[in-house]
Amino acid sequence: MTETDSTELSRRDALAALAAAGVAGGGALALAASDGDGDDRDDGDGIEGTETNRPLSGPVDGDDVETLVAAAEVLYPSEVGGIEPFVSEFVRGRAGEQPDHAAGIAAAVAYLDEWTNSWFDDEFAGLDEAEREDALDRLGVREADPDPDGTDVERVRYYVVNELLFALYTSPTGGELVGLENPQGHPGGIESYRRGPDV
Repeated sequence: MTETDSTELSRRDALAALAAAGVAGGGALALAASDGDGDDRDDGDGIEGTETNRPLSGPVDGDDVETLVAAAEVLYPSEVGGIEPFVSEFVRGRAGEQPDHAAGIAAAVAYLDEWTNSWFDDEFAGLDEAEREDALDRLGVREADPDPDGTDVERVRYYVVNELLFALYTSPTGGELVGLENPQGHPGGIESYRRGPDV
């Protein structure tokens, strides 16, 4: 895959997604980034100008972030680059300012890893991409209703699948990619990550 600027997730994307998620200061930081020199590309050590490698606060840890990145690599369109720093920055921002929501993410990720260990003899991030997609299908997240207080599968749909799709589609790059420049709330279904808008 040849990555282009139009599909490379940036610092501004992560900050815009955090602002859409109601993280205090996300909007101001995104505005400040857009008023800068415009060079918000990944410098190889995370998103430039952010503290992507800072310790996580709350219940989410580095292994949780690794699992979420692995899920995003399956859920996001194949042409999207910069996934690891984008997801890491988004999750760290959520964990720092929304600990209750972060606890839900951590619990859903723990269930996903436990389930894949029992069916695939490895945690989710240890599977190859085809196995990860198969795992999500077998788990039933396509059909599950996203419910933060529902069954384990419904919580995986809400806190893992919808969380990652929400982050992507509320970012300027992700929204433009699928023709949703001003999305409201969580995006529709898991199918939309590959199909895009009808034309």
